[in-house]
Amino acid sequence: MEYMVRFIQMHEEFRRPELDAIAELLEIDITWVAYDENSPFAIIAINQADDPTAAAKGLVSRAIMVSAVFELWGFGDSYDTLHADIKDRSSHVWPSYQECSFRFEMDAYHSSHTHAQRRGIFESLSYMAFRGPIVMSTPNERFTIFEDYDLDSNVPKQVLFGRYLGEGGRKAMSTYDLKKRSYISTTSMDAELSLVTANMAQCAPGKLAYDPFMGTGSFPVSCAHFGSAVFGSDLDGRSIRGKKGRSVMSNFKQYSTASLYFGGLAADLTNSPLHTRRFLDAIVCDPPYGVREGLKVLGHAKESLQHEVILNNGMKAHLQADYIPPKRPYSFLRMLDDIMDFSASRLVNGGRLCMWMPVAGAPEDADGDTAGEQETEEYAIPQHPALVVVSECTQYFNKWSRRLLTYKRIPDEEVDAEALAAVQLLRLQLESNGHADLGANDLNAFRKKYFQGFKTPLFQQFHPEPRDQSRTPEPST
Repeated sequence: MEYMVRFIQMHEEFRRPELDAIAELLEIDITWVAYDENSPFAIIAINQADDPTAAAKGLVSRAIMVSAVFELWGFGDSYDTLHADIKDRSSHVWPSYQECSFRFEMDAYHSSHTHAQRRGIFESLSYMAFRGPIVMSTPNERFTIFEDYDLDSNVPKQVLFGRYLGEGGRKAMSTYDLKKRSYISTTSMDAELSLVTANMAQCAPGKLAYDPFMGTGSFPVSCAHFGSAVFGSDLDGRSIRGKKGRSVMSNFKQYSTASLYFGGLAADLTNSPLHTRRFLDAIVCDPPYGVREGLKVLGHAKESLQHEVILNNGMKAHLQADYIPPKRPYSFLRMLDDIMDFSASRLVNGGRLCMWMPVAGAPEDADGDTAGEQETEEYAIPQHPALVVVSECTQYFNKWSRRLLTYKRIPDEEVDAEALAAVQLLRLQLESNGHADLGANDLNAFRKKYFQGFKTPLFQQFHPEPRDQSRTPEPST
């Protein structure tokens, strides 16, 4: 059975990876029959499912990038081929819907129609001989004609017809809208991409997710929405505790998910109290980029202050209510390496790391023209022998962009032993040098361009121009 997925036409690079992650989580075998990043309409097939229709509805019900899913009744590159395919593909099910109430709808991408034109298109389907009443508010069945146009074209490149099954998970965006949230900061991730990240991490009941840069808890809140138990840490415990009755905990209470929140702690990846055994199902994070101020970690550069401090009254300084831990400079590249090593040592087999990181620039400038040459500030995708890249998705801003990188922990027996030994040796060498290798200057070039505006946009080194990954669906037999 084939189904038409109606995506939203934004964040195009996130759409297919999100649905793939959900399908793997729910153990639904899907085949992408037709997909193009330049179109909101995609066709998938559900394979080897006892109830493929229920599987299709369950698949999209938590997908943030999906508007709705439809049972595909017809497909063509014109109305003539559409009508022929409708008769071949779905005529055997028409009798089941001939007496129920119904309504027809039109969804034209890059085009529109007058009321008279829409009526003429709907009447061209009269051969299905539906006899039930037409009900516009709450019909038993909804049928939609989809037209897909290239921009400024008067002829659709594809036309589809389907029966509505269910909506995607976009209503959660309203529930978790930052404007309605009790406790946020200027760096809180928006609800849409937080929820997408939680889907990429395959959060679900019975799983444990951790955010090592929790801040006000945007990611843990989104992971808890899908049923995961969550906890987190942050360099500054004040961001977790909050003030005046507003805190990370108040966010969980607001969404009635406090029972899934295991708490937060003041820590960073270089000073983590977590067990080194592998027990986490997901790690989700948006590490600090060091744009507005240099990166820091807990600790002190001065040797004399790297030990426990006793105040004049004999009390330990770190036990005081107003204690603020000292911080030392930290390298952005070293932070990425620490995240990868931490994830490899804590994630269970199949566990996922979802990490955001900056990419300086965008494929086109403000006028839509591509740059003549590449900048040099782009960071390579971090690698680790125990983690494989599942997907790379880019969010574009006006003059810069950032990636969401998703990794999966592979079993130890599949890890390249020589590569892993080389990574471990390099880390031992870095640690033996103390912190002399750490600096706050890795992102200086990026920081300068961030505030001044990027003069020449940057192509993505690891993500080529979008390709049409579709194939024309075969007519049903």
